[in-house]
Amino acid sequence: MELPRIQPPGPRERALDEGIAVLGDAELMAVVLGTGFTGRPVAEVATGLLEAHGGLEGLARLGAQALAGHPGLGKAKGLRVAAALELGRRVGQRAARPRDALHSSDTVAAWFAARIGALDHEEMWVISLDGRNGARGIRRVAQGGLHGCSVAARDLLRAALVDAASAMILVHNHPSGDPTPSPEDLAMTRTVADAASVVGVPLVDHVIVVASGRYSSMLDLGVLDV
Repeated sequence: MELPRIQPPGPRERALDEGIAVLGDAELMAVVLGTGFTGRPVAEVATGLLEAHGGLEGLARLGAQALAGHPGLGKAKGLRVAAALELGRRVGQRAARPRDALHSSDTVAAWFAARIGALDHEEMWVISLDGRNGARGIRRVAQGGLHGCSVAARDLLRAALVDAASAMILVHNHPSGDPTPSPEDLAMTRTVADAASVVGVPLVDHVIVVASGRYSSMLDLGVLDV
């Protein structure tokens, strides 16, 4: 008489019994996906997804539409994966939020260079400051391409106002490796500074960072007069 085969516990059962931290990347992805498709179990779909895009780091650079195109995902699962990755990114950013007061451009540049300096596209961030120059909120407001990032002054101000900021700092990266502000950077900084003064949330600096750790500060350069 043949004994029944005992199936090893799946990732969901292991997560519930042992804690989710014991799961590998593919097992975590299988939990997020939930199901596979005909002829291909969810574990294989999860492994194939990670291998096709260079692991979690590669997946994190994709949007929901790109993820939806992977075999076995579709729009709903692509969106689910994108949402899970975005939650993880936000947790990491908030846990690493600077706890000390941001008293200088050095402090701002050091924190951001390690996070966005090496990106191959531009990102614009707003730091909302409290009355003691602590970071009340840190938000990415726009993402662009290699040569620029289009963002309106109202979008930057909205981020600061949502956080009830006493003052604000702008930060963005230059993928070129040269932190020198462009004419567009200078013009945008002056426009935002003028608008910020009207709503009572002064723009105290605009810092441009690159992967090497070099940076430019609009305050240090005299573009801003605070």
